[in-house]
Amino acid sequence: MTQRARLTWNGAAALRATRAGALRGLRAAAEHVLERSRARVPIEEGTLERSGAASVDEEALTAGVSYDTPYAARVHEDLTARHDAGRTAKYLERPLTEEADTVAEIIAAQVRRVLRG
Repeated sequence: MTQRARLTWNGAAALRATRAGALRGLRAAAEHVLERSRARVPIEEGTLERSGAASVDEEALTAGVSYDTPYAARVHEDLTARHDAGRTAKYLERPLTEEADTVAEIIAAQVRRVLRG
């Protein structure tokens, strides 16, 4: 006895859903990195920490985390400065590196979620 099955592939819808899931994942992943980095930002008055922001470029499918003060880059790169316990230079680079696997999983989970329907 032979069985037949019919499959209709809607590639355009699958691509749209994948892109939507990737964007959702990028937003969540950028927020995750921002949260982790805020825990390490050197604090004197809190201005640097409050300037942190997560963003997503929907066209390029990329995400970013940034700090927007005139001294953010200098504080990030100055390995000789002394900071309070748990607060460090490389306050963005280190969490991003350490959280790379988690970032990938956050994005993948959102893509899986939309593809399951």
